[in-house]
Amino acid sequence: MTQSEYEIREQICDIGRRIYNRKMVAANDGNISVKLNDSEFLCTPTGVSKGFMTPAYICKVDAKGNVLEANEGFKPSSEMKMHMRVYEKRPDVGAVVHAHPVFATSFAIAGVPLSKPIMSEAVLTLGCVPVAPYGTPSTMEIPDSIEPFLEDFNGVLLESHGALTWAGDLMTAYMKMESLEFYAELLYRTSQLGNTKCINPENVEKLYEVRKKMGLSGRDQAKFCREKGREYCHNCSNCFSKDEI
Repeated sequence: MTQSEYEIREQICDIGRRIYNRKMVAANDGNISVKLNDSEFLCTPTGVSKGFMTPAYICKVDAKGNVLEANEGFKPSSEMKMHMRVYEKRPDVGAVVHAHPVFATSFAIAGVPLSKPIMSEAVLTLGCVPVAPYGTPSTMEIPDSIEPFLEDFNGVLLESHGALTWAGDLMTAYMKMESLEFYAELLYRTSQLGNTKCINPENVEKLYEVRKKMGLSGRDQAKFCREKGREYCHNCSNCFSKDEI
């Protein structure tokens, strides 16, 4: 069933409350957007807590980020440049979520990608998550830094900033953010136990086959890694350098 524009605005507010209540953002951090069509996009406003929005807060912009519709006192997030780059390079994407979840952002600050196959669900639904080089917020530096990773991945860590996920619809994009943070927390906690045991290559290969049979959405990184001459995805922590992509 096709959602009305008002229903999408309500869903954006609901996702905003979810990321706020899960402490994926603090104060006025984070931003959310949804593609209505090739020339219209809904997005969260700047300077507003994502936990307390109503549909009237949501702004509408065109493909260049120009305001098409915004109620008095609201203007689009200054990070829409980042969102628009995703939509430009990935026509299949219908929604983008940016947040600052604690564990994922900790990995982003440390410059460590989420690349270890420690959990079958993460291999199946999320894949590896690279770290995009640092960019100054609200400038074209961040869109430029994430561009090399958009084609082959389902999400990215933003160095010293946070995380970004994208998908065909808003709920899926949000779920990828939730999965990314859960994966990061597990990786951190197992490292504290001193024994981060990875799924072996044979079983990772089986997961790739399961993924194909399930027809899961998102990019197949196993294919991407093989194109780069690697045996399988999730087998290193240095395959995300900008020069290699």
